[in-house]
Amino acid sequence: MIDLARETGMVLVVPIFEVEDTGHYYNTAAVIDSDGTFLGKYRKTHIPQVAGFWEKFYFRPGNLGFPVFDTAVGRIGVYICYDRHFPEGWRELGLAGAKIVFNPSATTRGHSKYLWELEQPAAAVANEYFVGAINRVGSEDLEDTDYYGSSYFASPRGEIIGGTGSDTADDVVVRDLDLDLIEEVRHHWAFYRDRRPETYDQISSP
Repeated sequence: MIDLARETGMVLVVPIFEVEDTGHYYNTAAVIDSDGTFLGKYRKTHIPQVAGFWEKFYFRPGNLGFPVFDTAVGRIGVYICYDRHFPEGWRELGLAGAKIVFNPSATTRGHSKYLWELEQPAAAVANEYFVGAINRVGSEDLEDTDYYGSSYFASPRGEIIGGTGSDTADDVVVRDLDLDLIEEVRHHWAFYRDRRPETYDQISSP
């Protein structure tokens, strides 16, 4: 992947099954800059335990916080799959200065299709940045594994830019993102200015 990033001049977010050592496994995404520099990684924070996704049996919760990465295309963050249902991490990434947050996913119609075009545009609006929502297609030899694709980019206004990708075939979604829109939106809706973290005690309570 490092060689590919260097060859193509692209910033890559690369999901991997990370084996730290025997018995320590993480659902991880590596971030590689366009010159092939490995910038770091994010480990999935929230681990599901629902029908078909028994991840607590093998993955440990991420322990690296919510890092952001300064890349050739700007400051980006990563949130992985099930993470997207938790608003706290989206905000952490925004407070750290992320301009684009990528959410690579493997999620099926029965679990979350009705939320797919709702949650991530809402996160883009609430945190005033772009979101890259990525989902696989196809199925596995298991019940209820119809992955529905439909990848897209959402703007800080909550708009799905140029429509979604295919829901049945491998697809490459290419969109131009106007990062100047972030400042425009933040001047109009000053959510970061008007936050009142001193009143949010219960959010960080167990």
